[in-house]
Amino acid sequence: MITIISSIVALCMALMVFFVRMRAANKPASVKKIILPPFFMSSGFLMFLYPGFHVPVEYAIIAFFVGMLFSYPLIITSRFEVVGKDVYLKRSKAFVFILLGLVVIRLVLKTYISQYINVMETGSLFFVLAFGMIVPWRIAMYFSYLRVQRELDDKTILT
Repeated sequence: MITIISSIVALCMALMVFFVRMRAANKPASVKKIILPPFFMSSGFLMFLYPGFHVPVEYAIIAFFVGMLFSYPLIITSRFEVVGKDVYLKRSKAFVFILLGLVVIRLVLKTYISQYINVMETGSLFFVLAFGMIVPWRIAMYFSYLRVQRELDDKTILT
């Protein structure tokens, strides 16, 4: 029952990410909008203060690196474009399919892993996985944004 509930929550979170990403494409991007989500998400590490969420360090490291692997499709589909004098996150048709694919993979992994460890440990591992996914993605977005912003500034200076 808990696996079903956590799967529904994961699907809702994926939908939320999709809608936030689509709305973000309608407003100019900024450094703050790119770097703040991982900082806000990092408060989730407070769960590890409760012993029920403790997992072996090796498991957490593996989860983080799996998250880093999962970030790659997000990195390659996150591009910026200049519209007028602003930089926008470009909508990608592949993003929806990549996000759904990642959700399916995570649900399958979660179902498999939850057979061997309790629900709190599974939750903590998948939090670490999600953090491992968002950090490289946002770092890549940050550097991509800076490059596009610098190009925009250079064009502005030349005109």
